[in-house]
Amino acid sequence: MSDLELADYQRAVRLLLRHPLVTAIWPDERALPRVRRFAADLRRDLSEAFGYRLELHGTAARLVRTADALNPDCPAISRTGRPFDRQRYAYLALCLATLGRAGIQISLTELADQVAGDANRIPALGLDADQGTDRRAFVDAVAWLEERGVLRVADGSSATWARDPNAGEALYDVARDAVFALFRPPRVLQHIDSVAALLERSLSNSGNAERRAAAQAARRAAVERSVVYYDDVPAEIGNHLRGQALAEDLHRLTGLRLERRAEGVLLVDTVGWSAERFPGTGSVAQAAVLLAVAIGDRVSDPDGRRARRVPAPHPNDRQAALTAAADTGLPESRAVLADPPPAPVEADEPDEHSGERRMPLITDSFLREATGEILRSYGSAFGATWHADPDRLRAEAVSLLARFGAVVPVPGGVLARPLIGRYRNTVAQVRQRTLF
Repeated sequence: MSDLELADYQRAVRLLLRHPLVTAIWPDERALPRVRRFAADLRRDLSEAFGYRLELHGTAARLVRTADALNPDCPAISRTGRPFDRQRYAYLALCLATLGRAGIQISLTELADQVAGDANRIPALGLDADQGTDRRAFVDAVAWLEERGVLRVADGSSATWARDPNAGEALYDVARDAVFALFRPPRVLQHIDSVAALLERSLSNSGNAERRAAAQAARRAAVERSVVYYDDVPAEIGNHLRGQALAEDLHRLTGLRLERRAEGVLLVDTVGWSAERFPGTGSVAQAAVLLAVAIGDRVSDPDGRRARRVPAPHPNDRQAALTAAADTGLPESRAVLADPPPAPVEADEPDEHSGERRMPLITDSFLREATGEILRSYGSAFGATWHADPDRLRAEAVSLLARFGAVVPVPGGVLARPLIGRYRNTVAQVRQRTLF
């Protein structure tokens, strides 16, 4: 393969890793031909390297990924930038069920009526198109499918229907290949009693098979997480993360370099591959960088005040909390739409010789003070909305830092992770807004 072909192939790999569903228009018109061009090589390499399965369905391609853990940091997003809640996820699932039974065209009213018929049989869900909250949630689910080319507008407008179902209508062409490709659970859902069952898979007991599975899990972790800490993965996966072969494999496949530090590894995005980047642009991203600098300086103890270190939550505890939260949505549960808070992480002081991991605790009061200082220091760099609601800016900036593995939210504050060390003694410059 020539250098030019290799670069094109690596773009196809990155494309599928970021967009597991590819259709005639999603993420753009060039994506599906690129996948088809390298289909044989992609199917082989993605299977061997990650344990993924590439399927081609007429006008759609689907990368069926192997999940090692539940991940709350990549939700479906509406066109207005808001993460889906349980109501929207439920409507999305019911839309797919309806479209699986539909023909090649369906009207928005017909789709709403059929989804409502199913939703109204589910306790605590329901769908009333005359209720604005239900209608907006339903339209968000339909728009998610429309954006990906699963539904294509043949006539009318969903926006008009969303404002008034009695005054507007839309007719959709149904991309049945995309419908079939989109819903691909690893197990029959009626046969599972916990979301954790979707992560289970049988492995051979042979040593070679176990080593191969550990190597695949290490590669998956490197491409799916912003940063992978050795403390967060089993020892056998950590051994592969430390090995030189993994860096070489990932560079050959993706064209990206693996950066290795004492605490873990991260895949450096030099080509704009990631859906979200840090540092990034926008008020929240700028506030997050400035908070990272403040946290880094606090952890490094510049003024002789040492941040208290508390026990770090074990990754298994977080997974258990996520599993419990997801399982409240099983049919046996009445609170289908309730989004329960994550289980609290206790921060009791352990015995000095227990060997328990500790991380610096950055309190909410410090974060509030730091956010206020950021707004005072950079003034017009942040709009009036953020000055009026600094708590929201702090919460969204902390959430961004958590998604990138820089902090761990706990009751009363956050725990600073090693990635914060990158920003110690950093002088940050924020572009001021131009006032007219």
